[in-house]
Amino acid sequence: MSSTLTLPGIDPLSIAMLLYPGFTMLDLIGPQSVLAWAGTTHLVAKTLAPVESDSGAQLLPTCTLADCPRDLDVLFVPGGFGTFAVMKDPEVLAFLADRGARAGSVTSVCSGALILGAAGLLQGYRSTTHWALHDALPALGAVPVKQRVVVDRNRISGGGVTAGIDFGLTLLAQLRGEETARLVQLMMEYDPAPPFAAGTPEQAGPALTERALALMSAAAPADAAQALA
Repeated sequence: MSSTLTLPGIDPLSIAMLLYPGFTMLDLIGPQSVLAWAGTTHLVAKTLAPVESDSGAQLLPTCTLADCPRDLDVLFVPGGFGTFAVMKDPEVLAFLADRGARAGSVTSVCSGALILGAAGLLQGYRSTTHWALHDALPALGAVPVKQRVVVDRNRISGGGVTAGIDFGLTLLAQLRGEETARLVQLMMEYDPAPPFAAGTPEQAGPALTERALALMSAAAPADAAQALA
């Protein structure tokens, strides 16, 4: 997907963003809305058929795994309720391992970190993910860190869902400078002021956290529900 937004005067980035059945739309759209100002985002899937997110909305891929550029500035994986199914997909994992071995930055938001881990790309790296899944990271070789965005060398990860914009701006500042990231933040009018202090378990308290875990477990496939239990 060739971006018409790319800012003048910057060296355009080549960015691949994985699509798979059951990905979370906002995990991907938040970062893509930021990074589209800095180059070309390739929406990559196994085929060119529409890919349905876990909320039912669909996105059209722009290239297949086979056709995706081999050398990327950024490899990005979103999370979603389809995470655990794609972690068992050898074709997708081989693609990520191949592109990730050469990519300038290997990145994720939410449970996308678990997919990177399954592809062997987080061994020994600090990483974050959705608050409900931090305990799953060590088994994949990662060192869990409870932060909104975690940077460890060329591995950059964002927390759950809405952290994607913070992640995108952090990555953009790293790759094209803070002034560029500040400019994009202003154009997006990214000035969050949530109506409630309930965005983390610590803020929400144990009762609301237990309800959230129960709802997510009920909505998730059986393999994902076990990780949320």
